[in-house]
Amino acid sequence: MSSEIRQLQPQQLWNKFADLNAVPRPSKKEERVIAFMKDFGKNLGLETIEDEVGNVIIKKPATPGMEDRVTIVMQSHLDMVHQKNNDTDFDFDTQGIEMFVEGDWVKAKGTTLGADNGLGVATIMAILESTDIPHPAIEALFTIDEETGMTGAMGLKGGLLTGEILLNLDTEEDDEIGVGCAGGVDVTATRTYNEEETPEFKIGYEINVKGLQGGHSGMQIHEGLGNANKLMNRVLFDGFENYGLRISEIDGGSLRNAIPRESKAIVAIDAIHEDAFVLEMKQHAETIKKELKTMEPDLEITVSKTNTPQKIMDLGVQEGLTRALYAALNGVYRMSADIPDLVETSNNIARVIVKDGHIKIGCLTRSSVESSKLDLANTLRATFELTGCEVEFSGDYPGWTPNMDSAILKVMTKLYEDLNGEKPHVAACHAGLECGILGQNYPEMDMISFGPNIKGAHSPDERAQISSAQKYWRFVLEILKAIPKK
Repeated sequence: MSSEIRQLQPQQLWNKFADLNAVPRPSKKEERVIAFMKDFGKNLGLETIEDEVGNVIIKKPATPGMEDRVTIVMQSHLDMVHQKNNDTDFDFDTQGIEMFVEGDWVKAKGTTLGADNGLGVATIMAILESTDIPHPAIEALFTIDEETGMTGAMGLKGGLLTGEILLNLDTEEDDEIGVGCAGGVDVTATRTYNEEETPEFKIGYEINVKGLQGGHSGMQIHEGLGNANKLMNRVLFDGFENYGLRISEIDGGSLRNAIPRESKAIVAIDAIHEDAFVLEMKQHAETIKKELKTMEPDLEITVSKTNTPQKIMDLGVQEGLTRALYAALNGVYRMSADIPDLVETSNNIARVIVKDGHIKIGCLTRSSVESSKLDLANTLRATFELTGCEVEFSGDYPGWTPNMDSAILKVMTKLYEDLNGEKPHVAACHAGLECGILGQNYPEMDMISFGPNIKGAHSPDERAQISSAQKYWRFVLEILKAIPKK
């Protein structure tokens, strides 16, 4: 861990972030970070609770003179998205994140940084540990598994919290105050198929799509970034008619909430067409790279000879799969009619696996409108069912409806303007924040979301801006002092 991180200002924040990033904390494997957080609370002598699903709650009384203020909940999630570059040797289950400073940014060496939502967690830790920061009574809520199911927020029972205001520290633009977010549902298509022996006249090739930026499948879905699964399917689509291309394996993408950066396919082609196949694949690759050169300057599509696979897909299933992936929507489905420039509904074709007679396609469909979310999910269902797939909806979670009359919103809007000389951007976002879920059991709680500048979340390009963290920290301290009286 670079010592230069611990010298950054504000040191309280960056030191806690460094402590946290030394603890492996993949989604659904949060045992170590839960224990870390419980030890942290207990060592401070504060009431510390782990609920039945693994969320950690730490309660700290108000500082002298602030006892008459409303109790607040400060909330962030403990888990982080684990993504790394193919050439990075790193084990997320055992290693802490390796950070470094580059100009005004903190980055990680070939992996996600964990600023989403580690900077929020570190903020709360710094305030819990402080002896000189004025604040009202605080209930610190550290949820689990936000990135792959929001099961922590879903499992939090009513009655555990008494706070009237919730500050969610999971927004990634420092001039934005979040008042709403999208809900989501996982759409998974599966089917089996018969494998055939590869004919002797065929030879093997490996196709790779790599070098894409990737990124957050909600916040960045409108940016025109390349999706490795869609690009791979485009490369494979015409291969049978022209070269007798038959698919043996596909492995594309990773997490549902990350725009897929890489895909690999093993195929067999007719040996007699080898030269023409290689030439046209190179031309096809150059055409795609030219299309995406502005957004994806590092895109690579490579075709290399490999051992001939022993088994290939049934041809009819292959044709159905490639057509379904072509037809399935990826990207923006509908823009909001009520909030300017807000993506209302979208889909990310996040994962495509074809191997050993099994197909699995994983999507994450998001929307701030429940009926539109279901509409798009059913569109995908129909597309994949036409190819013989079984389709399951799971992990459904609600959006967060904006409350423009929020009392804490008015306080924070004025504070931001006083501190920065300009008005904040009050907005809903196309990401899955936990506020909508938490609001189901705490419907009277006044909720708001904000945070420092974080770019490239959910990808190895994730980075946190140092100057923005300083601006954000000042904002946090002023908010704590401005919490209204009971």
